[in-house]
Amino acid sequence: MAGRLSGTVALVTGASSGIGAATARALAAEDAAVAVVARRRERLEDLADAVHDQGGKSLVIEADVGDERQARDAVERTVAEYGRLDVLVNNAGLMLLSPVVDASAEEWDRMVRVNQLGVFHCTRTALPYLLRAAEEGPRRVADVVTVSSVAGRVARPTNAIYSATKHAVGAFSESLRQEVTGRHVRVSLIEPGRVRTELQSHNRPEVQEQLRNRFGDIEPLEADDIADTIVYVITRPRHVALNEVLVRPTEQPQ
Repeated sequence: MAGRLSGTVALVTGASSGIGAATARALAAEDAAVAVVARRRERLEDLADAVHDQGGKSLVIEADVGDERQARDAVERTVAEYGRLDVLVNNAGLMLLSPVVDASAEEWDRMVRVNQLGVFHCTRTALPYLLRAAEEGPRRVADVVTVSSVAGRVARPTNAIYSATKHAVGAFSESLRQEVTGRHVRVSLIEPGRVRTELQSHNRPEVQEQLRNRFGDIEPLEADDIADTIVYVITRPRHVALNEVLVRPTEQPQ
């Protein structure tokens, strides 16, 4: 039996691990052809092999979406390969935490490039194809899904720039939603709480210790939990748009 996304094409950024990899697998399981985009090609190839072994279609694109040209090329390569684009999942992101007084300007720049500009560039390039898919595609609706964070709602110490980037993509998503919702391009923001991924391992040892202390013994979400949420959002009927979804572990208070 065909999946709920049969005949569609999705592009997932940050697909080499965690939420991105889980989302690519979940979309492929629904019969979408999936372009997987990230900087770590070897991991993408392993993911694509797994998708192919399950009978799915996957295109590997090595790219840094924080670079405007690479982001644009990733979208264009997807359309050149598959002829269309129905779903964009903006998942690529960095979380490099520190007090502002002790911050690294280089880390700030990296987060702004990937967390903000990556979303902006991929979305802008994808929009003409998504609008076309909403008019002509098998579902007559298209989706932009951006993975944000609880930090996009609540700022905390050491989170200044990370939270700023997540607030920014929230504002971008809402403005874009108002521009294109009448043309059946749905714009959705997914805001996870703590998820068991490698994201926090990119931080300095003292910051990792602070995060462990903050979350204590809370059972985190898994990447598959967020992927399941994303698939749920995308597979709603054409007249249903879930524009913002906050997903926390049951035990996480904030």
